[in-house]
Order: sequence, then structure tokens, then C-alpha cells
Amino acid sequence: MANYANLPAPTPEGGLNRYMQEIRKFPLLEPEEEYMLAKSWVEKQDTAAAHKMVTSHLRLAAKIAMGYRGYGLPQAEVVSEANVGLMQAVKRFDPEKGFRLSTYAMWWIRAAIQEYILRSWSLVKLGTTSAQKKLFFNLRKAKSRIGALEEGDMRPENVARIAHDLGVTETEVISMNRRMSGGDASLNATVGSEGEGTMQWQDWLEDEDADQAGDYEARDELEARREMLAAAMDVLNEREKDILVQRRLSDKPVTLEDLSGQYSVSRERIRQIEVRAFEKLQERMRALASEKGMLVEA
Repeated sequence: MANYANLPAPTPEGGLNRYMQEIRKFPLLEPEEEYMLAKSWVEKQDTAAAHKMVTSHLRLAAKIAMGYRGYGLPQAEVVSEANVGLMQAVKRFDPEKGFRLSTYAMWWIRAAIQEYILRSWSLVKLGTTSAQKKLFFNLRKAKSRIGALEEGDMRPENVARIAHDLGVTETEVISMNRRMSGGDASLNATVGSEGEGTMQWQDWLEDEDADQAGDYEARDELEARREMLAAAMDVLNEREKDILVQRRLSDKPVTLEDLSGQYSVSRERIRQIEVRAFEKLQERMRALASEKGMLVEA
């Protein structure tokens, strides 16, 4: 993989402004150029191609990282973690799937940042369930909505309401609230070094538009649906699979005319194969979703 040490890195000394200016020097990629670079990496392990894909998306990683300012962590380190997630995305990116690297990479970037946040809050002994992660990322926002942001130990009715809204137990809400409001990671603790002014963790508010918990759940659900889709495709024969992919799973769907020439059959026959393949895929997806307790749109 491209050497991480060769990438621009945000530092407390240099500041984020300087870093943002530096990464703007890297040009964005056109779709065809991105595709050829990705092919070169997948087929030849061309590290220069991988490096170019990474540097062209550093602005995306930084933009996502800026949405995670509410956890009292050095922003330079959050950006660095975002870059690690970006590199993981480039390493695993498959250009034949038909979507852009930016679409794929945003899930890896967010996952890397969120895992870093969870690791860094050492006193918050979180479990691994999605409900607990949702509680961690949404508790402060939930308290703000009901006017309980300044409460230490919340009133029972507020605890009950948040537990209901976030789908966790009242005990979990009380425990998480105490961990996030006191101890070494108190939101009222002063942060910053001498000369930077006085700032409290609670001043580092996350963007109102950023929904970290929602992003986390969406990434998990998207990954689960992709896995189901890959598994469901096994019910199709090679011709059905190829026609369905070219007609419905590509950014630029191939025409019936082109496929009729490719398979030496009529356009109507191609249409019939496509419809039947889609019906078979839907049926299999519903069965898999039912097994996993998920919903699949008709």
C-alpha cells in the first residue's frame, strides 16, 4: 500500500489551516482516471496509483473529520484517523463495482474516526452493541433536546425518555451520562495549552447537521445489504447475472440493443431475462433479509 509516511499530516504545530492548504494542491480525479488508477492498483499493486487515489481524496477525509468536534479529542489526530480509513478504502476498492471511490471511502473514513473516538475514551467502557454506540454518540444531543444538558444526574423522567428514544435501558443511560459528565473526561474540563485561551470540552460542539450514530448504523446496514446482494446473486446463472449487472447495477446501464448484439438474441429476449433475473434476485434477497430480521423494499 502507499506509504502513509509520505502523505501530508496535520500537526499541532503546523495547524489545520496549513494542512488544508497543502492538501488542496492535489487535483481531484476524473471518473476514467480514477478507474484506471484503481485497476492498476488491483491488478499490479501499483503503489504510485494507490498514492494518487489517496491524495486526491484527502479533502474528503478532512471534511468528514470536521464533523466530529464534540468529543474533546485533538482535531489533528481525528483527521489522521480519517486518513487511515481512507487508505483502507483505497486498499479494498473494487473499480468494477460501478461506484466512485468517494462513495465507498466515506464509510471507511467514518468507521475509522468512530473507532478512534471509542478507543480514546478509555474511561467509557463501552460494549460492542450498536445500541450502546448509538447511546454514546447521541446522548448529549438527546439531553439538549429535552433541556437536560446542564443536569448532572438527570431526573428519572428524563432518563426514561432518553432510554425510550434511543432504545437502551435506563441503567445504561445513567451509567453513560455519569461517565461522560465526570471523571477525567468531564465535558466541563478545560482543554488547550497555554496561549490558546480557555476552552471547555463542551465548547467543542459537533455539527448540528452531523449524525454520527446514524452514519454508523447506515454503514453497518449498507454493508449487510451488500453482503446479502452478493449472496443472492448466486441464484442467477452467468448470463442472468451479467445482464442484470449491466442493466441495473451499473452507473451507465447498457442498452437492450447492445446486449442483444452481445448475446445474439432479440431485445425482447434480453428484457425478459432481465425481468426474470430481477424477480429471482428480489425473492432471494427477501429470504435472506427475513433470516437476518431486516426489511427489503419491494
